[in-house]
Amino acid sequence: MARMFSEIPVSAPATPLLDRLDGGERLRALDEQELVALADELRAELLYRVGRTGGHFGAGLGVVELTIALHHVYDTPRDRIVWDVGHQTYPHKILTGRRAQMDSMRQAGGLAGFPKRSESEYDTFGVGHSSTSISAAMGMALAARHKEQAHKVIAVIGDGAITGGMAIEALAHAGHERPNMLVILNDNEMSIGHNKGGLATYFAKIWASKTYIAMREGSKRVLEKIRPAWDLAKRTEEHMKGMVAPGTLFEELGFHYIGPLDGHDLPGLVQTLENMKDLEGPQFLHIRTVKGKGFTPAEQDPVGYHAINKLEDKPKKPQPATPKGPKYQDVFGQWLCDMAARDNRLVGITPAMCEGSGMVAFSRQYSERYYDVAIAEQHALTLAAGMACDGLKPVVAIYSTFLQRGYDQLVHDVALQNLDVTFGIDRAGLVGQDGPTHHGAFDLSFLGCIPNLVLGAPSDENECRQMLYTAYLHEGPAAIRYPRGTGPGAAIAQDMQQWVIGRAVERRAGSGVALLNFGALLPQVMAAAQELDASVIDMRWIKPLDEQKVLDMARQHSLLVTVEENALAGGAGSLVNNLLAQHGLHTAVLNLGLPDHFVEHGSQEEQRAWSGLDAAGILGAVRRRLDSRASAGQLLENVGATR
Repeated sequence: MARMFSEIPVSAPATPLLDRLDGGERLRALDEQELVALADELRAELLYRVGRTGGHFGAGLGVVELTIALHHVYDTPRDRIVWDVGHQTYPHKILTGRRAQMDSMRQAGGLAGFPKRSESEYDTFGVGHSSTSISAAMGMALAARHKEQAHKVIAVIGDGAITGGMAIEALAHAGHERPNMLVILNDNEMSIGHNKGGLATYFAKIWASKTYIAMREGSKRVLEKIRPAWDLAKRTEEHMKGMVAPGTLFEELGFHYIGPLDGHDLPGLVQTLENMKDLEGPQFLHIRTVKGKGFTPAEQDPVGYHAINKLEDKPKKPQPATPKGPKYQDVFGQWLCDMAARDNRLVGITPAMCEGSGMVAFSRQYSERYYDVAIAEQHALTLAAGMACDGLKPVVAIYSTFLQRGYDQLVHDVALQNLDVTFGIDRAGLVGQDGPTHHGAFDLSFLGCIPNLVLGAPSDENECRQMLYTAYLHEGPAAIRYPRGTGPGAAIAQDMQQWVIGRAVERRAGSGVALLNFGALLPQVMAAAQELDASVIDMRWIKPLDEQKVLDMARQHSLLVTVEENALAGGAGSLVNNLLAQHGLHTAVLNLGLPDHFVEHGSQEEQRAWSGLDAAGILGAVRRRLDSRASAGQLLENVGATR
């Protein structure tokens, strides 16, 4: 039985078994009693480490026994373990040579919060978005078949991730190709299956036994030659399984299904994996776990303890409370509730990001108008399109990086038909510790080129509210993108005003240089402009662009500077460049945005500094451009004087 904790350890726990492990061989040599003791040590170590750094929490606690069993039974890293999403891989990192680095988790220069191929040979596939593990593992299994190699391939996927379209597509394909691979469904009771009790467990153990497997495979070879007898035997087996386990679907897809098993019964897991290890064809093991297992608060609140903040080592002296403004996601959530009260056509849709997108209050107040489609971004967008066809006003709340997964549906199902769908795009720009898999670095580029779509980027909390309202009233597809975290603390007007779409506003009048700000970097832009005595335009809208304001600034200033927290290629700055070229204006332009490489994990402040998008970076870039232009001008003067 797993040891229970009620508090996170503040000092390093005693871990004599864990201290002895320096590679897979020693772990594979442990006996059953030692493995169970190791699980307690690993759980204590995980609690201590995440308490020091913050980070993903509950999912890792839930797979401690599974992680140990996998590395004990399989010859890793030769055998490939492919984890889905990555929230659950902290125990895996501890067991695979990175224990001493765990205090650097999600910090600049430290370990990533997700599996990362460049970090360890044990991380066989880099992940951050869900539902990819089965496809990737199948690719590895087919590569092994092609190269006539004998290593094993295992995909570990959660019950939430298996709802994703990619996972279903991969399951269907695997049933056709029949690669030698194992899919482990980690069911933590968040969605799939409710079969509990002694009968289900009893049958699961029978189906995982070597005796049953030998009988099944032997009977198959004999009875397949007597077709009526084989059909009767198969129907009988499926009927028995259908009564006590949710495995019929996977059997129909071509998998040999085992489960559900207790995912915290470490000896049982080891025995089952040993029995399944050398089976031919696609295998499916369904285990049940408890998210946050072993830590009482996390077991009682698995959503709240999905991740935690860093614990302070020493209590600080009481400080006067500094009021913090609402997060952008909360601004969206409040607007959504206010808008729903005004318009009963409004429906809210999210692909499994209710809490992260600020939709908890809406889901409770307007439950009949709230749709969580699970991890199925493509379905979310086309569902919204269908609703819009028949007179509803869908609002889709989605992270920028997840919207990438529904791009075809956005283009073909929403924009092409000019359907009235509003998008609240959260986590636009740099997101901090989650790193490159979660940065919203490309949405201005991939949205700005789509016909019919209105696209806006507010610079503060009040702009966010008013622009969402304006986008909602627009009869057609419209998207408002906003960053992770809090804004500059602008006063939020409760009254909602419909703004003119495509109208920018001047924030500062200056001379020589005009800074065109697109989105949430306005405080940094204003600080740089103060030093430069530059003009500042808060553009607000990317599409349509306030063309007249841009042309006026180009004619009145010698240098235009565009600033956006988005990739430069195809971004807002590119639209400004195109506009000037179309009008034959030769005003110098400096485009500032995210660099042409993936920005690693760290704090948002660090990432903006690395990208040259803090006040100092903006100021330095403008001054360097002015200096280079002055040098070029002096060179031309010298050439003229010589002639």
